[in-house]
Amino acid sequence: MYKSFSMELGGRTLTVDVGRVGAQANGCAFMHYGDTTVLSTATASEKPRDGIDFFPLSVEYEEKQYAVGKIPGGFNKREGKASENAILTSRVIDRPMRPLFPKDYRNDVTLNNMVMSVDPECRPELTAMLGSAIATAISDIPFDGPCAMTQMGMVDGCLVVNPSQKQWDEGDLQLTVASTRHKVIMIEAGANEIPEDVMIDAIYKCHDINLGIIGFIDSIVAEVGKEKHQYESCAIPEELFEAMKKVVSPEEMETAVFTDVKQVREENIRQISDRLEEAFAENEDWLPLIPEALYQYQKKTVRKMILKDHKRPDGRAITQIRPLAAEIDIIPRVHGSAMFTRGQTQICTVTTLAPLSEVQRIDGLDENIVSKRYMHHYNFPAYSVGETKVSRGPGRREIGHGALAEKALVPVLPSEEEFPYAIRTVSETFESNGSTSQASICASTMSLMAAGVPIKKQVAGISCGLVTGETDDDYIVLTDIQGLEDFFGDMDFKVAGTHDGITAIQMDIKIHGLTRAIVEEAIARTKEAREYILNEIMTPCIAKPRETVSKYAPKIIQMTIDPQKIGDVVGQRGKTINTIIERTGVKIDITDDGAVSICGTDQAMMEKAANMIKIIVTDFEAGQVFTGTVVSIKEFGAFLEFAPGKEGLVHISKIAKQKIDRVEDYLSLGDKVKVVCLGKDKMGRVSFSMKDLKQG
Repeated sequence: MYKSFSMELGGRTLTVDVGRVGAQANGCAFMHYGDTTVLSTATASEKPRDGIDFFPLSVEYEEKQYAVGKIPGGFNKREGKASENAILTSRVIDRPMRPLFPKDYRNDVTLNNMVMSVDPECRPELTAMLGSAIATAISDIPFDGPCAMTQMGMVDGCLVVNPSQKQWDEGDLQLTVASTRHKVIMIEAGANEIPEDVMIDAIYKCHDINLGIIGFIDSIVAEVGKEKHQYESCAIPEELFEAMKKVVSPEEMETAVFTDVKQVREENIRQISDRLEEAFAENEDWLPLIPEALYQYQKKTVRKMILKDHKRPDGRAITQIRPLAAEIDIIPRVHGSAMFTRGQTQICTVTTLAPLSEVQRIDGLDENIVSKRYMHHYNFPAYSVGETKVSRGPGRREIGHGALAEKALVPVLPSEEEFPYAIRTVSETFESNGSTSQASICASTMSLMAAGVPIKKQVAGISCGLVTGETDDDYIVLTDIQGLEDFFGDMDFKVAGTHDGITAIQMDIKIHGLTRAIVEEAIARTKEAREYILNEIMTPCIAKPRETVSKYAPKIIQMTIDPQKIGDVVGQRGKTINTIIERTGVKIDITDDGAVSICGTDQAMMEKAANMIKIIVTDFEAGQVFTGTVVSIKEFGAFLEFAPGKEGLVHISKIAKQKIDRVEDYLSLGDKVKVVCLGKDKMGRVSFSMKDLKQG
């Protein structure tokens, strides 16, 4: 039965149609926010997937080009693989919703969001986030929701609820907050150095709006929601845990995990695993469950150590950061490089500079963004965690980490006018044991400075973790979590910023929300740690950007010409500009408004190209001096090329002070001669004189 529900949200109408389309999905919400239309569905398999120890959730965000009246580029004219924006949107939907499904649920679940129409005033990403939450809430899929999401921008210092695409792109804040009816469950932010107290206020304004949306979703569920289906639990039997404790005591397990060397801990656990498999070799029901049971045994041990005993696996204090180190220029011949090490996490970032013609072109649903000047790419090879696996290119996690670091650094980059380069940083993970994305921010900052990019301020990043008990007041916030604390803890709260404010946040949790006290403590802890890293580690390594770019980096000369002269510089079918490029080896880019960028590594050749262009666009006046090459000899004089595609005549009477009979007696093809301009002759040709050139 078709029903429609509406509410006012951020000054616009949000409408949800249920039962109108997608009737065979477990849950379907046909979303309309302004003129933005997204079809959100939630589907689940009937039975659990065999042989897995995780919840198989897939989230898809499909960008249809017809949504903005475009036909896809390329040969076959179909949408191809998901764009970076689509992947990042899928991750933002996945992260708050995944913890709300039962921990022992193993049925495949897919949340699909198809963008069918885009209204620039109502962002499709937000519409899809709400659509997934509603489709799941009204479905028969087990889900401890509902949840809701709100986005917050900042324009001219004022917070804007669910901003338009233009406000989102150009404002000082890009904040997304997800909540349950009780707590905040996810935070994602990019910011232009927003102070911590302002960020916290913005987060909880989003939370308040989310509570209103949850009330709206409750009303939809009450009217059209399905009864949640029963499922086959994959929980580990409590009897197995009790039997395991008789083989490996809690004290033994604590000793096994209590070490700051990841490889030692893994070897200890491997030996314990061998003992357990030997002990239960004849129990066919329990033997396949040992890996997951052992994981949970470790988790309970680590959480008890931290929460009750305030002991961390590597022996650090609760607020202590692992040993830090920073280096620059570790890779020769690249334009800039730096390495940042935090414990067993090590990142090397390499910076590459190129002319602005090398910016990344973007073909997406946002008409405001057609190119990207700064690109940050993050790689996570298997060897960084001691594993063997064939590389298949960057996955969603790598793309997400790269985007987070990019978001953190964009606010401190110089403008194109200040630094006319396209910039790419690549963070290579050499070793990983927690928070590599934040280490990549530190390494990238130093790499940019080493490359001579005049960034405005240094940016550092750090992550905090969390272990909670039975009540809201029973918790421990951990500064600088390592991998084990991330795996077994409840939160990964990443914050990057400068001395003056936050530039990026990404918060993931495995529980059903955080209290405001936890959020405030985590943000305060990350600020304290960030200040330490900036002051004590990064600044002593490199205090300010280098004055010049590397000798291996391209140099750029910028000049402006009359837009009406662009055709003269380009020439017929590009002949003139290609001649300049061939003769000088430079790269030349000209914009429609007459901005010219000359890029190369040989300064003399760059200046030569710039001089050629100046000559071409200069209106010829008597008295100007040029150097030209003899390209043709006639009885009446010689033609000189004084710039690519530009020729003028030296009449035979203007070659020497005395009368001459033959031009060839004074000039030969290829001679380079200095001449003075006499203006234009009766035939409109530029006329030169050698004899009237003033000496000295």
